[in-house]
Amino acid sequence: MSDETVPSKTQRKKQVAALQDLGVELVALDAERLALIELPEALRDAVVEARRITGFEARRRQIQYIGKLMRKVDAEPIRAALEAWQAQSRGHTAAQKRVERWRGRLLAEPGALAELLAQHPGADSQRLRALVRSAQREREENRPLHSYRELFQALRAILSHL
Repeated sequence: MSDETVPSKTQRKKQVAALQDLGVELVALDAERLALIELPEALRDAVVEARRITGFEARRRQIQYIGKLMRKVDAEPIRAALEAWQAQSRGHTAAQKRVERWRGRLLAEPGALAELLAQHPGADSQRLRALVRSAQREREENRPLHSYRELFQALRAILSHL
């Protein structure tokens, strides 16, 4: 055998650690998402059991056992499903941050509303102006931030239609 076909001990350890990390991600999933992933019964039972274990050492051993079971499973479909959910979550977070940035700009910069309306001509300019004025007034008078939240919802509706 050549050295290229047999992984080194370090490479094998990294592969085992990666599978164990994947098992930790499975344990962290909620029950609905876990049910969507096709797993052998023994692995699914081990993951469910790991959720119930609260002791540090016992949980560590259970995670190791999950890692051992993961070696017998094709990990790529599991990894792909987890990555798809993470990408979806990152996209949602990015969209939320974009809406928050626009709301901050609308409240701080006088020309931001005109820029937003130029980019999104179908937006209700009167409603947005009223929400911006009302949100600014709420902040100045330390009142509950109803318009501030309503402005966020309106911006999310406008920006999600891209």
